[in-house]
Amino acid sequence: MNSLKNWVRHKDFLLCVDSDGCAMDTMDIKHKSCFGPKMIECYGLEAHREAVQSLWDEINLYRLSRGINRFLALVETLKAIEERGICKLSEPYDRLEVWANTSRELSMPALSAEIEKTGDPQLALALHWSKEVNEAISNLKDDRGAYPGVKESLAELSRVADISVVSSANGGALESEWHKCELDIYINALLGQESGSKAFCISELLRLGGYEKNRVLMVGDAPGDLKAAEKNGVLYYPILVGKEEFSWNRLRGEAIGRLMDGSFEGEYQEQLKKEFFKNLS
Repeated sequence: MNSLKNWVRHKDFLLCVDSDGCAMDTMDIKHKSCFGPKMIECYGLEAHREAVQSLWDEINLYRLSRGINRFLALVETLKAIEERGICKLSEPYDRLEVWANTSRELSMPALSAEIEKTGDPQLALALHWSKEVNEAISNLKDDRGAYPGVKESLAELSRVADISVVSSANGGALESEWHKCELDIYINALLGQESGSKAFCISELLRLGGYEKNRVLMVGDAPGDLKAAEKNGVLYYPILVGKEEFSWNRLRGEAIGRLMDGSFEGEYQEQLKKEFFKNLS
């Protein structure tokens, strides 16, 4: 399920669907209960907990950086802590920043491999934080699951399109969450951070399936999803923050029809992008 190697095209259309904050109502609780608190703990920022958590949430949930890779988010937050004068950091992050901005793959396996080569303590601390986050996520007691409208939409859309989850979350969490919500029966692959960036996964699905680009739709809630779509020349459908049920119902009732009849590209696509950015501003 979670491998690009086994991808087989069955239909003429392809939907790539993000998970956290898009299909799954899991984004807020993961950032507020796992990502932010574990950064505070691992980087010794307990004395500034409220300010740091607020900053983490701002960067990851409420502005155009929403949905960025966890390691880029970590660097961005550490930089902002210093720039805003919240406190003086006891742990440096300059080499972590270089790795996060230059690595071809921003994942825990890639970071582990770099640590094996360099033994760098900054990278080791970031990996420790990431492992702590994953452990906290696995222990979350939360029953919110998928947004309303997701299951009905995927059930209907799977009849006309191949569907792959394309997410920057770790694969283990994705498998657990999609199976728990009984959504995995509607998808052909489940690609997390271990499979590569979203842009890379889309490019591989295009290559392996031979889809026409105007028949491929990336469904996401964050600017990074739009960038991944644009990098591959495919179309983008936004799940609007705070309007998730409406967005999924519109995808099923309106947007998929436009994708199939060829009227999605152009004016309709630009209208959706404007709506997307206005909703995040």
